Amino acid sequence: MNLLHDPWMPVRDAQGQRHWITPDQLADPRWLAFDADRPDFNGALAQFAIGLLQTTTPVADVIEWRGLMRAPPSAETLKLWFAPVAAAFDLDCAGRRFMQDAELAGQGGELNAISGLLIESPGANTIELNKDHFVKRAQVNALCPACTAMALFTLQLNAPAGGQGNRTGLRGGGPLTTLLMAPPGGTLWHNLWMNVRDRPAFLAQGGDPRKTDLWFSLPWLAPITVLQANDGELAQAQVHPAHVFWAMPRRIFLDFEKVSAGTCDCCRRSTDRLVTHYGSKNYGLNYKGIWNHPLSPYYETKEGWLPIHPQPDGLGYHHWLGWVLGAGAKGEATRAADIVVRAVNTLHRQTGGLLRLWTFGHDMDNMKARCWYESTLPLYGLVDCDLDARQNVQAEVGRWLTAAELASDYLLSAVRDAWLPDVAKSRAANSKKLVHVKAALRSSTELPFYRHLQVLIEAASSGTEHPALATRQAWHATLARTALRLFDEAFAGAGVIERQNPRRTALAHKQLVRNLHGPKLKQALGLPVDEPTTKPARKAQKRTAKEAA
Repeated sequence: MNLLHDPWMPVRDAQGQRHWITPDQLADPRWLAFDADRPDFNGALAQFAIGLLQTTTPVADVIEWRGLMRAPPSAETLKLWFAPVAAAFDLDCAGRRFMQDAELAGQGGELNAISGLLIESPGANTIELNKDHFVKRAQVNALCPACTAMALFTLQLNAPAGGQGNRTGLRGGGPLTTLLMAPPGGTLWHNLWMNVRDRPAFLAQGGDPRKTDLWFSLPWLAPITVLQANDGELAQAQVHPAHVFWAMPRRIFLDFEKVSAGTCDCCRRSTDRLVTHYGSKNYGLNYKGIWNHPLSPYYETKEGWLPIHPQPDGLGYHHWLGWVLGAGAKGEATRAADIVVRAVNTLHRQTGGLLRLWTFGHDMDNMKARCWYESTLPLYGLVDCDLDARQNVQAEVGRWLTAAELASDYLLSAVRDAWLPDVAKSRAANSKKLVHVKAALRSSTELPFYRHLQVLIEAASSGTEHPALATRQAWHATLARTALRLFDEAFAGAGVIERQNPRRTALAHKQLVRNLHGPKLKQALGLPVDEPTTKPARKAQKRTAKEAA
């Protein structure tokens, strides 16, 4: 099976029907999106297609790029692009195989169940201790070649920590990916092409474009020692820029010798080549140092810029500022993905509509997958705003997000005080356990946030005045009203009465009201704060009144 010649990519048409296509059919206007049976496979397919297009495109400037956005290339054109690398995408052959270490061929040894390619699959220790309570063992025993390819690529993209010598990917385990999506009405091609740059611009983003031998881009085409010494490390400057799309931290070799006929446990299609096992070995490519991946946002540390990973609080509007404009709500040093920066800064009135940001990734706890998160963030007309207008949007949204974070902190504190008998317990530990409280406030206020954001960006892009004060007041009222409702109905007041402590709940509610309408939240939004009348001043007024009498 060759991944550039055989139909292995599932896509969906306008009628919701699934089709299996080859990569040279990606520009067909009938396809709207990828349609795999797992959401992480869809994310991997998108990155495979973007990486393939970016690796092979000969587009020399923005004018050519724009032309292919308006008039997608034919299948024949894409075949010509892909032809120089086609031999590198054999999934099963006697030589070098896609994303596999050919040095493992014929070594024998113990084989792993094919389910081990799936990130959430319970490991050997979990099974031995009988701890696979939520994700059960033996759910996937055999995969067709297409789903095997998807599982293999997904693992290499997201490779989590997996024990001694089992390397993580160049963005760490379970990275966050942010992809631009074309305006509504666009096709799969438009959504993919939005994330591909003209060749000169991409080659300038990192890596050494002089390293033109294919194994510097597609590392499975050579032994590991060609790229790094034994026990060595691999930095971005040592490889071609395209390597970021094809990182291979895990040494894997699929077992195509002992295949059988049957039904794939993932896509449910019948095949005569079910794959049930694979061989593996530790100490693969060791990605160290600062790697700049164009599809991920970053945050700054003392060691430099590191890729952002999904956290237990999920993906939502509280990330909009950092992942779109590269500014955290609390002034954290963040950087939007390069492809997003390019869109915001250079695509003025070139896309013909409102862009969106597709964000996704695994929330990993070391080698354990806790959750898969996926969300779409609207950009509205942000790419049509000039620099000053974007700065005004950034400042205003920063106020809203700071206020939302304060309100969620107040709600969390109130719920904790209402529930816990000893409020002197470690607040940090309890906050981690109650992370769903803050997430509930965000999800309940998401719609009004985006309504306000749309009005703000429309005013910024058109140069009209935005009702800032009225919007801040409305947002403050929304946060206060929602936090109190959640406290009363979803959290403190939701349990059986005999397990509640009315006095503790009443005190927590009173403090929550005080905080939500106090000066700190208003100051965060830039709202006027009433100056409190101090007690000494009131006493002075009484003395004055007595003297006057």
